[in-house]
Amino acid sequence: MAWDLLGKVLVSRSVDGTVAVRLTEVEAYLGPDDPACHTAGRKRTDRVQSMWGEAGRAYVYMIYGLHHCLNVVTVGEAGEAILLRGAVAVSGDELIRLRRGPTVSRKHLLNGPGKLCQALAVDRGDDGVDLCDSVGRLWIADDGTIPRPEAVEVSGRIGVDYAGDAAHWPLRFVWRPDGHAGIMGPGG
Repeated sequence: MAWDLLGKVLVSRSVDGTVAVRLTEVEAYLGPDDPACHTAGRKRTDRVQSMWGEAGRAYVYMIYGLHHCLNVVTVGEAGEAILLRGAVAVSGDELIRLRRGPTVSRKHLLNGPGKLCQALAVDRGDDGVDLCDSVGRLWIADDGTIPRPEAVEVSGRIGVDYAGDAAHWPLRFVWRPDGHAGIMGPGG
């Protein structure tokens, strides 16, 4: 499921304008039996309530009291989600630069979950929104872009060393599109 989000387009619409980015990095969290997951041990708090809801909904949390992180709930009522870690701009470059800062290099505009949320103006107010509803403020679209398997790197997850061996589970997927070399057409 996490791999399937690579190449999809995340769209954010606000009073300032619309931004669209293509997802290039995601990380899976497998619910109560995953020590790195926010629902580990069947934890149910106000913060993680969205993870126990419908698949396709947003789970947004704040990390270090500074940065928001956006996840897609993947298995309804199972406490599983996929963290959206990185992307490349599709449209809305000027608005992305305004939100991220004019001196930030293209390489560092969207290469982290907090940066991604800042660029798309995602915050806790987006927690629980339906990411499958293109009428809403925030959604994921599929334009048929499919990364070639050889263009995707698989590794352990980042920033979850507290989870012991679970930090090294191969649940982080990074697609480094190089022009069109890393893309297959619709259907493979």
